[in-house]
Amino acid sequence: MTNHNPKKKKFFNYIFKLWLIWALMLGIVVFIFYGIIAEWFGPMPTFEELENPKSNLASEVFSSNGELLGTYFIENRSNISYRNISPNLINALLSIEDIRFEEHSGIDEKALMRVIYGVVTGNHRGGGSTLTQQLAKNLFPRGQRLSTPQLVMRKFQEWITALKLERYYSKEEIIAMYLNTVTYGHNTYGIKSATAAFFDCSPDTLNIQQAALMAGVVNAPTRYSPISNPSRSLERRNLVLSQMKKYGYINSKEYDSISMLPLGVSKYSMRDHNQGLATYAREYLRGELKKWCRTHTKPDGSEYNLYKDGLKIYTTIDSRMQRYAEEAVREHLALDLQPAFYNHWEGHPNAPFDFDEDDYEEAIDKIMLQSIKRSERYRKLRNSGLPLDSIVMNFNIPTEMRVFSWNGSIDTTMTPLDSIKYYKHILQAGLLSMESKTGYVRAMVGGIDYQYFKFDHVVQGKRQVGSTFKPFLYTLAMQEGEYSPCYKVSNISYSVELDDGTYWTPRNSGNDRIGEEVTLKWALANSNNWISAHLISLFSAQSVRQMARKMGVESAIPAVPSIALGTPDLSLYEMVGAMNTFANKGVYVKPTFVTKIEDKNGNLLERFVPEKTEAMNEVTAYKMLKLMEGVVESGTGVRLRWKYGFDNTIAGKTGTTQNQSDGWFMGITPDLTTGIWVGAEDRSVHFRTITLGQGANMALPIWALYMNKVYSDPSLGISMGEFDKPMRDVMIEFDCEKYDREHQNSSLDQHDDDEF
Repeated sequence: MTNHNPKKKKFFNYIFKLWLIWALMLGIVVFIFYGIIAEWFGPMPTFEELENPKSNLASEVFSSNGELLGTYFIENRSNISYRNISPNLINALLSIEDIRFEEHSGIDEKALMRVIYGVVTGNHRGGGSTLTQQLAKNLFPRGQRLSTPQLVMRKFQEWITALKLERYYSKEEIIAMYLNTVTYGHNTYGIKSATAAFFDCSPDTLNIQQAALMAGVVNAPTRYSPISNPSRSLERRNLVLSQMKKYGYINSKEYDSISMLPLGVSKYSMRDHNQGLATYAREYLRGELKKWCRTHTKPDGSEYNLYKDGLKIYTTIDSRMQRYAEEAVREHLALDLQPAFYNHWEGHPNAPFDFDEDDYEEAIDKIMLQSIKRSERYRKLRNSGLPLDSIVMNFNIPTEMRVFSWNGSIDTTMTPLDSIKYYKHILQAGLLSMESKTGYVRAMVGGIDYQYFKFDHVVQGKRQVGSTFKPFLYTLAMQEGEYSPCYKVSNISYSVELDDGTYWTPRNSGNDRIGEEVTLKWALANSNNWISAHLISLFSAQSVRQMARKMGVESAIPAVPSIALGTPDLSLYEMVGAMNTFANKGVYVKPTFVTKIEDKNGNLLERFVPEKTEAMNEVTAYKMLKLMEGVVESGTGVRLRWKYGFDNTIAGKTGTTQNQSDGWFMGITPDLTTGIWVGAEDRSVHFRTITLGQGANMALPIWALYMNKVYSDPSLGISMGEFDKPMRDVMIEFDCEKYDREHQNSSLDQHDDDEF
């Protein structure tokens, strides 16, 4: 007889339902996770995306000696590998974020249970996300507004992604990926950018207190910012330190001493394009690199993006020489030339403009109006629809602003018109220094401060070159006329007939040795205009222009006799490249800024080889060097000897333009060709005397300061030797006194033969 027990049956039914619920729940979970993997609920990161997260990587610009010069970025982010991370940072990060990181496989069950307990009891004891889960979270789109079901689904997606990350990557790789993807605030993305911005160092050099600060900031970059919220940041850092003590990474004594230290962010600086070394060179390269990106494609067929693809650009700039160049420009202008300019114009009613009395007011008004129209303020007001008269009135309203000074930025109140006039007083400068044989640009200074003066006076700027143009003319005399530096010409006034039948007759700047026979070496050394007029009458302006073209000059050069005195407007970039031809044995080599470009993984994309063209034979080039040595030995560049103490071989040429508007100096040594330009923004602003306004006073001192620093640094390997002689024998006497004696003896022998 069957025994039916209702209670027992009810119990089994309850157990069955319980198992059924659990099975159903398990089935739902399996279904959900299967659907997530199958991407029913939205796309999941692919393997390629796991390996290459879609983050914007800054392209990095490196000097030839390995120093990071700057970056091009939308997000200032650069990746590093695990071996380049300080162990202090790893310890700090694990202490505060995920102490069981080495034990779990992407999801920390203990932490998860702690979160569930906190939700049930209301007693929250920390989060449950592991570092791997936080990394997984960064692989999904940010800033989306998700509903509660979507948030739950997203969390499941992150779990699966975390498991995949743990499966495919080592713990070290996951930590590196995490530190590369997180933001630290203040426009810094990834640990490399953050440590550079906050501490001016690299991640592998972080000490304990710095590491604790970085590990603490990650949780909430704005709330714990050491810049905008230092008190909270200090508390957070010390919390990280206490966790490090708790888990044995530091002892109590270390904690007590380190927790008392300040945040240590005194070296903090916003990493932008206005700061750092070689700002003008980096801006010039930006344009060139964007052109390169438009003509080069990635494996997927899309163009490279300078701001997102993490390119590595290796330049020819030597950071040491670049620093010396920037220091030299600053030392001369800030400490010497600019104060002299202010003193020179003090009390002058029209300062700093120099015009004839009859037209100065109208001329000054015209210049100021042009400057107004070139300003950013004018463009904004014009775009808003304001008429010109209203805009001019706006420029006369006192405004709070920050202006440049050599002693640092000044916060002041002045009218925008007064600020324009203030800037008219400030002298500008450009410097370009290139390696003679390779064409590698080792230093470039395009202006005095990129933050305030964006215009590049090396590549963009073109100014009248004055007597620095004369070597093009003398080159023809050495090559086509087969003259020697000691060849003599009468120092008298020469006239050149023009196409319209009139004559061009230049004036000389001095009265030395009028009527005497002078050597070409003396004439070039003393920038004699009469001899230049004589030479251009022999070789024509067209021939001079053709020679300049061979030596890399592309700017317009009118074929008129006055170019012999340097009337063309050329760039410093062109002039340095051209003058370097003499040091490179007659071969023009285009100034080169980049040696190679790599992708973010270090794969070579392109290697660059300098462009070279033979412009003249090596004998002519050597003659020109000997001619230009005279400039430094006894000519307009002689102060390099008596004032600055140089006793090595230097070929040079000074240049001073009309009204002393531009001062130039070209200095050539066996290893380096360096050119300097100094002047004001407007040509009507200048010294009123040749003593102060000549190239030997305005530009030459920068060359001297720069080269003194270069020669004092033996690590650069810049020699102080002689120029290489041509491979074939040169039967030319460069000692002009000896040359005279030989020619006198030759004349006497000829005279005896005639008598015989």
